[in-house]
Amino acid sequence: MEPGHLRFGGGFSSTVLHPLVAVAMLVAIASILALPRKYVIVPLLLGAFLVPVGQVLVVTGFHLTVLRILILFGLARVISLDGWRGVGTVAGRLNSVDKAFVLWAFFYALTFVLLYMETPALVNRLGFLVDTLGGYLLLRSLIRNEEDMRRVTKLFALISVVMAGCMINEQLTRQNIFWALGGGFRLDGTSMSLSDVRAGQVRSQGDFVVYILAGLFGATLLPLFGWLWKHGESRIVAIAGVISSVIIVLTSHSSTPLVACAAGVVGFCFWPLRGRMRIVCWIIVITLLGLQIAMKADVWWLIAHVDLTGASTSYDRAALIDNFVKHFGDWWLLGARQYNTWGFNMWDLCNQYVMCGQQGGLITLVLFIAIISRSFRRLGVARKLVAGERKNEWLLWLLGVALFVHVAGYFGAAYDSQMDIVWFVLLASISAATSEIGSRVAVLEGNFSARDLGAPALATKERWLALEETTASREGVQA
Repeated sequence: MEPGHLRFGGGFSSTVLHPLVAVAMLVAIASILALPRKYVIVPLLLGAFLVPVGQVLVVTGFHLTVLRILILFGLARVISLDGWRGVGTVAGRLNSVDKAFVLWAFFYALTFVLLYMETPALVNRLGFLVDTLGGYLLLRSLIRNEEDMRRVTKLFALISVVMAGCMINEQLTRQNIFWALGGGFRLDGTSMSLSDVRAGQVRSQGDFVVYILAGLFGATLLPLFGWLWKHGESRIVAIAGVISSVIIVLTSHSSTPLVACAAGVVGFCFWPLRGRMRIVCWIIVITLLGLQIAMKADVWWLIAHVDLTGASTSYDRAALIDNFVKHFGDWWLLGARQYNTWGFNMWDLCNQYVMCGQQGGLITLVLFIAIISRSFRRLGVARKLVAGERKNEWLLWLLGVALFVHVAGYFGAAYDSQMDIVWFVLLASISAATSEIGSRVAVLEGNFSARDLGAPALATKERWLALEETTASREGVQA
């Protein structure tokens, strides 16, 4: 049975704000307003992941979580520095990923409101726009270059160390440190006291709504810590981040984070084939089509056989996709209101792709996939531009691996506000890395189409190298 009011947010119906949390929030707000722009992201991320997720200020029916408040103050800070044009852009330019994201957020909010035509739905989507569109644009404006990316990755390593320690404590005591400040709650708004246990295993969740998202937090950060190691700086921080991430994944005792970790390992191992990924993708597509033809059941039922912990609900995830496909006529326009009647536990939208379709219709799902595909495309173009430059190639490749880990994780979970922040950081990092390379070679993404990724990109690189040589010669003559 679907928990009451889950579709419109769930959680507590009144203010829950511990005095210590209130003080920490005020310190974070003051830091956001006072620190130089490049350090604004530090109190923002610390507040997002180390303040208990259940803390909320309810004002006339609007839920103002600590993260939501920090996002609003962060946007105000950026606007005060750069004006409205500085929000979410690098050099005042929106790229194709930004445009797809803005459209996705807009249509997701619009279709949801049109689907339910209720005031709670409108309130819910207003909060959604602050968390998603506001959070994404804020991080886009704060992560502008490789230096910003390193700073954020080091900060995530610190957060991971703290989170891993708390989750180990849960394994030993079943007590969640964050819940002592009023952070633990179920989807129906009731408080939690002890960590969940399934098949005799404690499922640690740290400062997350569910243990699956806690595990995905660790899994999705592993490629970024790998990049920090490959970069050659702060290797001790990188090692601490990797160890902490592995601990987070293992203590969550969930199959989805383990599968996401496996996806990251596979992506890392495909480095030697980085120049032949188009062929690899076609092999994967042909293999899936072959399985679809050869198998008695549809290919997505393979998910039902994935159980790495002995206590997974993988059958429900496969059934969710199956019902999603079979009821296409119910959700394609604006989404479906009665999807909870499609079968047992079908109210639990534990799949990001399914959630986009069932709550936003086909256009929302297509735009979400466009965000992913355009991010991969930007990385592919940029990697060709820096072919032979191992340092930059590894950066772009591991960003692609991190993106692949998220793609895999989305099949077993629907993100909340905290994991959305991790997702936004990755998208902002992809835009920053590719834009920096693009500006270096005087190439903007819109100058060529998908079928022109090869020759024009390489030709432009040759022109850039020739320009560098000419410039160096001129400087030598002038000297």
